[in-house]
Amino acid sequence: MTPATALRIAALVGALAVALGAFGAHGLKDVLAERAMTAVWEKAVFYHFVHALMLAVLSFQRPVRFGPWGCFLAGIVLFSGSLYALALTGVRGLGAITPLGGVSFIVGWVWLAFGRGRGTDATAG
Repeated sequence: MTPATALRIAALVGALAVALGAFGAHGLKDVLAERAMTAVWEKAVFYHFVHALMLAVLSFQRPVRFGPWGCFLAGIVLFSGSLYALALTGVRGLGAITPLGGVSFIVGWVWLAFGRGRGTDATAG
């Protein structure tokens, strides 16, 4: 993946975070309140947006650190995605997926802290 592609994906993921935040606050307001899931939705949006920003930041580094970048993207899908689905469906079993996303976020941050910063080298970070 090129840095330009990484940035485009980061921008789209960020736009999706804003759209889902607005949709939850306006279009789903009553549904989420009725199910007592407003806080769950807001938590999903918060982590989604913070890590979308990190995707963008990493896209500007040369070389791009795709290891942490991929961990953050996986975390958004697994953590925020499972919380969005939980808030919409009320299926509590979806909460079992959420920790996998949390682990992806943690691995991404630790990789940033201790990786050697060699861009596309997946073993070096």
